[in-house]
Amino acid sequence: MDSFDELQFELGVASCCGKCAESVRDVMMQSGVCASRCGFEHHPQAVPLTFYERKAA
Repeated sequence: MDSFDELQFELGVASCCGKCAESVRDVMMQSGVCASRCGFEHHPQAVPLTFYERKAA
């Protein structure tokens, strides 16, 4: 599923009182499912990455 609306339609998420809507959007945004279609602007951040050389035994 690519958007909150699609998830809501297919699974009925946040369709009653709406209290969980913000949490669902946060989870979708954190997981990268909907970077631009969940109603929140997402700013990717660079993460330091270290490579280690592996030696054969």
